[in-house]
Amino acid sequence: MLIMRQTILHQLLFIVLSLFPLAGKAVPYSVSEISLLEIHSAISPATYDYLDYQFKHIPDGALILIKINTPGGLITTTKDIITLIGSQTKPVAIWVTPEGASASSAGAIIAASAHFILMSSGTNLGAATPVGLGKDIGEKDGRAKALNDLKALVRSLSEIRNRPAKPFEEMIDSAKSFTDKEALNLKIIDGLLNNTNHLKQLIDKKSFTLQGKAMELQIAPSVVTKNYDPTMGQNILNVIANPSTAYLLFLLGVALLYFEFQAPGGYIAGGIGASLLVLAAISFQVLPVNWGALCLLIIGIILLILEIYVTSYGLLGLSGLASFVAGSLFLFHGESGFISIDYPVLISTLMGVLAGSSIIIWYMIKERKKRHHHENFFLPIGSTGTVLTKLDNDGASYQIKVRGEIWRGHSHAPLEIGDKVEVTSIDNEKLIARIKKVDKE
Repeated sequence: MLIMRQTILHQLLFIVLSLFPLAGKAVPYSVSEISLLEIHSAISPATYDYLDYQFKHIPDGALILIKINTPGGLITTTKDIITLIGSQTKPVAIWVTPEGASASSAGAIIAASAHFILMSSGTNLGAATPVGLGKDIGEKDGRAKALNDLKALVRSLSEIRNRPAKPFEEMIDSAKSFTDKEALNLKIIDGLLNNTNHLKQLIDKKSFTLQGKAMELQIAPSVVTKNYDPTMGQNILNVIANPSTAYLLFLLGVALLYFEFQAPGGYIAGGIGASLLVLAAISFQVLPVNWGALCLLIIGIILLILEIYVTSYGLLGLSGLASFVAGSLFLFHGESGFISIDYPVLISTLMGVLAGSSIIIWYMIKERKKRHHHENFFLPIGSTGTVLTKLDNDGASYQIKVRGEIWRGHSHAPLEIGDKVEVTSIDNEKLIARIKKVDKE
């Protein structure tokens, strides 16, 4: 009995010792595609939208290689991008390129979250001290809070990526920046890369951690490189996400709304102002991109409907069409939006609207030529309006609203505010409408 127990124990011990070397062995990750993305602007919501959208279209078995050249950007968006990279089931490599490029501030923090960091010759990485975070950043407690939060973040990222954390902390605490060779000596990057042909030599067979699992990169000999370019909507969003552009949109939107309130009735200034304010809200991250795009679509539809009832000589229609196009480009770009629609469908729809508008304009021109008194074609003669205010005590002059326009009207019969009137003629020299009361049916 004792001999049997010893035999079983020896067999179990042999199995355990045989499997022990395999316990820490890395799982191979075979790379069949190198997915190439580019960031050549400040880190903004447009950057996150671009990465989030493209990551969803990259197939399994790919290595995501992001070429980066950025002066920095919003810390909130930076943290969103770090979370996005950490949630991927595919490894992400940051490549600071081309020569003269830098991954500064937010770019350096994003690089710290990548599984691999590569740099071209003549580039630099670092200078990640936060600036312009508000009035309290000048105070000792406020500054310490912001710096310690970012230092803890890069320290945590460095630990899970098996890199020394101190250089990244110095980038934040002392605003240090490192050249490509300095970064290589400090072992915070995986190599110097000047073109993708040498990528396999640098990182093939390298170990990394992907969502807590030890893995080994294995680049296939037949690996292909595919570019993932931003959509048209993302390019536009990247332009308006610039802080200077966003502030200009905000000021223009407020000014146009002020003009609308000062001289109501035309809706042109108000419609364009509302669209600009929505774009500014998207740029300021007050509105998410999807909700902002939906607001632009609604504004565009309202302006197109108003074009039917208000004489704006096409300005409301053009403004509505521009708002509709911008909203469509932001919203309808695939899985990151609420709805997915192909660009040919969107373009054909817009072409249909333009064709319809062209037919209406052609018909108006044709009818204008038929009229003997063509100079009165755009005047509100024969149109009905409403009395807004009395302009004098004798009851002869009034301010009326007709066809969305504000006119000074003259009537021989006394009128009351709110009365319906008809324009019988126009004094072209004084621009005064002669009006008469419309009898209620």
